[in-house]
Amino acid sequence: MIPETDMERIESAAARMADAVRFMKAIQSIDLLNDVDRKRVTDEGRDVGYELYFSRLLFAKTLSLNSEASEALLLAARAQHVSRWKMPRSDFPIGRAGYLKWRSDLKRYHATVAADVLGDAGYDKATIDQVRTINLKENLKSNPDAQTMEDALCLVFLEVQFSEFRLKTSEEKIISILRKTWGKMSDRGQKAALALELGEKEARLIGLALGADE
Repeated sequence: MIPETDMERIESAAARMADAVRFMKAIQSIDLLNDVDRKRVTDEGRDVGYELYFSRLLFAKTLSLNSEASEALLLAARAQHVSRWKMPRSDFPIGRAGYLKWRSDLKRYHATVAADVLGDAGYDKATIDQVRTINLKENLKSNPDAQTMEDALCLVFLEVQFSEFRLKTSEEKIISILRKTWGKMSDRGQKAALALELGEKEARLIGLALGADE
């Protein structure tokens, strides 16, 4: 079976929307912002900004968790890290307090940029507010879309970013991070995580974090 391309996923999702043109316009606008990222990677045979690549992964992972994902959820997935490089970690104080401040400000920044893009595309305030709530991951336990976003973010981290991340982090800290990551996910997200095809070293660390024998 040939894997779906990013455009095929977008077009398939757009076909379910009340206004497919508006949805496509919003996605395109978000993608143009993310493609400006100076960090470059190759995706689907094309040189793209890293954040565009990341947004494609998150969009696909969201659909893998919920093939009927709402319009607000899919827009939020595409915009979750929009223009992230414009607010680098180095702009904030070192240490945990600085890190937490950075993460908090980042979420609000992404939500604000997304709201501006969606407003320009013609979305109403109700939809923009829904996307903002998802981007901020508010009310995880009572908001299924926000929880799906959290699950998708955790899964992209484990599947794509974890192998590089572990090389720069002590095993003790990695295990702590993995336990926190696991605790953020729903049962569905945890089941999907266990089904990921990970490298031997990554799988071992997850086993340690979950209390499995080495």
